[in-house]
This record gives sequence, C-alpha cells and structure tokens, in this order.
Amino acid sequence: MSVHRLTLGDVLGEHRRGRPLGTAVVDGDVRLTYPELDDRVGRLAGALAADGVGAGARVLWLGQNSFRVLEMLLACGRLGAIFCPANWRQSPDELAHVLDDLAPAVVVWEESEAVEKARGQVSLDARWVASGEEYEAYVRAALPAPETEVPADSPVLALYTAAFDGRPNAALLSHSALIAHSMALLHVRQMEDGFTFLACGPLFHVGTMMFTLATFQIGGTLVFTPAYEPAEVCRLIEAERCTQAFLFGPMIDGLVEANKDRAHDLSSLRFVSHSPEWDKMITVDDSPWCASRMGGYGQTEVGGMLTFLGLGMGGAGYAGRSSPLVHVRLLDAEGNEVGPGEVGEICARGLSLFSGYWNRPELNEAKTAGGWHHTGDLGRREPDGTITFIGPRLRMIKSANENIYPAEVERALKSHPAIADAAVIGVPDDRFGQSPKAVVVLAEGASATAEEIIEHVRGEIASYKKPRHVEFAESIPKKGYTPDYDALDERYGGGAYPGA
Repeated sequence: MSVHRLTLGDVLGEHRRGRPLGTAVVDGDVRLTYPELDDRVGRLAGALAADGVGAGARVLWLGQNSFRVLEMLLACGRLGAIFCPANWRQSPDELAHVLDDLAPAVVVWEESEAVEKARGQVSLDARWVASGEEYEAYVRAALPAPETEVPADSPVLALYTAAFDGRPNAALLSHSALIAHSMALLHVRQMEDGFTFLACGPLFHVGTMMFTLATFQIGGTLVFTPAYEPAEVCRLIEAERCTQAFLFGPMIDGLVEANKDRAHDLSSLRFVSHSPEWDKMITVDDSPWCASRMGGYGQTEVGGMLTFLGLGMGGAGYAGRSSPLVHVRLLDAEGNEVGPGEVGEICARGLSLFSGYWNRPELNEAKTAGGWHHTGDLGRREPDGTITFIGPRLRMIKSANENIYPAEVERALKSHPAIADAAVIGVPDDRFGQSPKAVVVLAEGASATAEEIIEHVRGEIASYKKPRHVEFAESIPKKGYTPDYDALDERYGGGAYPGA
C-alpha cells in the first residue's frame, strides 16, 4: 500500500479518530457522529459486497437528498466501486437510459411511478433496495466489510451530464480528483473548523456535491433536506446554525419571502450579498468565493470549478484564474495555444479532472486529444492573465442554474408523430435567465398545438427541460446537417446564453 494514498475512506477514518464527538450528518431525526457514520459505512459496504459489488461495479441512487447519499458514496469508495446519484426528476425513458447505460449491481430507490415504469423497460440483473426501512434493515443485517486497498485514482463518483448527442454521459471522478477539488474550494471559500453546510440543492448536481465533499473533507457538519422548501430551509439554518447552503438568485428570493416576518434567525449563514432584505437577514461573507459572488467557470468533468473569480478579483476576465491544482490553456482547432485576447477552447489538466465518461471510449479519446481535457467551451485569456468565459462550442441553454442541451430537447420533440423537424433555442427570461423555445416543422397533413407539444416533451424528459414557447415554421435553417442556431436566434428572439 502506497504511503502517498489518500481516499475518501481514509478521510473518514481520520475523522473517526480526530473528531470522535463531531457531528457528521443531520437528516431529520438522524444525527450521526463521525464514528457512527464510519460504522454504518462499514456495514453498508459489507451488504453491497455480499450482493457482488466490488472494484468497478456501479451502485445507483434514485431518490431525493439524504444522508444515505454520502454513506453510499463512502461505502462504494471502500470497495473500489462507483456510486451514481441520478436525477430522480427524470422521465421513465430517461431513467431507463441510465439503468441500461450504467448497468448497476445495486439500485437504492425511493418508490415512484417514473422509476417503476423505467424498471419495466429494461432487463437488469440488479438488487433493488427501497430507501427507508428496507434500506435500514439491509445495513443492520450486514457485517462490516474488511479493509481493501483501493487506488486513490480509481473512479468513485459518477454524475450524468453533457448530453452532447441527446443522451447524457456519466462523468467519472476519482477519490484523488474529489479530494483535490475539495482542497481548492476550501482555500477559496476559506472554510474553517465548525463549517456546516445545508445540502438543499440536488445531490446529483455537482454544485451541491462539491460543497458536500469539501465540508466532509474539513470534518464539518452536513445537514440534509430532501429538496429545497423555503420555510424548512429557514428553519434548518437557524436550528443547525448553518454556515453555507446551496442557493442562487430565485432560491434566495424564496427565503426572503418565507422569512419576511423574521421568524427565523439566519445570521449564522455566511453568504453572498444579494438584496437589502437578504443582507439584513444573514452575515455577508468576505471570503474570495462570496465576495466574488461565487464567480468562475466550471463543469462536472472538472469536479465543479476550474477557475475562480475569487483568485482574480478586479481582473479583466470575469471567470478569474485557474484553481491552484490545475492548469488551463486556450487552444485552437489544431491544438495550439492562442495568444492573450484571442478566443480558443478552454482546455485543462490537473489533479481535480475527471477520469473520462463511463463506457464512452470514442468520446473519451476525443475529449482528451493532445493530453488535455477539451471542455467544449470557448474562452479568452486577458492581458492580465485572467480568463473570460465566452460560451459553449455546442450551444447550451442555462435556465435557473440548470444546463439544458438543445439536442436532448430536440430528440424529445422529434419523437412526436406530428413533428417532422425541430430545433431549440434559448430566449431571455426575467426569472430564470433563459428558457427554451422550440421551433418546429409539422409533418405534412399533421396538426398539433403548442400546448400538446409542450406536454409531449414533459412526458419524455425532465419537466424543467420542456420548451416554454413553441414557434411553427415551414423549415429549419441548416448549417450542413445541424440547425443554424444563429439564424434561428435572429428570427425568433434567442439570446442570454452563458457568457454572452
């Protein structure tokens, strides 16, 4: 065993010894110290191993936020397996794709109609464990798994993202990549002993997961709530004296409204300035992360953040400078670095980068051409060395902090029997930044209303991805085989893309 090894399991073992009285997780009535969490992780690893989970095997979580997400990740890490918390809001078709693609050995799930339908669509030899009492019995009945040597560079976390071709891909992140990213985030956020994070954003999203793991890394307290609900979030912030939470604009506005009578003391929350009402409720934080308004550039494939505005405040580039544990190059189509002021693809390598996508050898080869991870996004190095994010090479819509890929929505649109062709653009939205607009061409002799089309898409993919507007056209302008999105934007009011 290498003396240089450090895995998530090693971090948990160190907290067991160094923080025997420290609260690790809070979730409803569940409160676990680090030794208690370690005991559960050991038994869960034993249960998973008894069901054939070993090195490289996959375990899937289909449910809302729970402390079980963390302990499942840690248990998989102990076995050299890969854990995936998937988006529980997806349609049956999308969930079936995840089940078929990932081929998990064990699925832990919260019962829902969508999961039941997805389960019926695939042939999968897996152990299914219902979250709740069945899961608890599953853990209680097991013997702790023996210690095994797990390489720190082995993948441990899979997060579905990057629906380049209409279907998402599972980005694989290793122990060492997650630990490296946590250390960079700890530095920029200036996280200190006693840090308490409220995981009120989805744990299948890297934004919530990266703060969960950074809090775990420093031995802080993690507070879980199933989903964002303003009144409950206010209550938990006060009750658990939370330092940080996963929040952005509309969520913050919801908390201000829910706490307008000041029923809850939110002063423990050290967070970003947002509005006069919000700033009076919390403690406005002066760390580089919060003072820069959580700015920077990132994606799931880099563990969360590749650059931090907090490392380049006052600079010309509003994505700041690269994380201390990576390096970034702006490359042209031939793989040559472009000069300051010129636009190139943001490419990177370093300690926090992912290990490729699950079961995508051709895509992985293309994304790592020349020994660099090609993000698929464009940027510019300013004369002062800071970086400006320009926008995706493959166009993406950003709606309320969710990434929506036109190809994915277009695939759902084209499955409607009345639609012959379709394209999706993003249009400005006062509340969400952007919202999807569909431009559709009906098949000859067919008819469909905008409402029918929107409802059809809602049934095919997650509801937040459905178009909010539909335009009917005679044809879709093309550049080669792909839609001419610039022409569509000009004609149908597209705009407000990330980086614009």
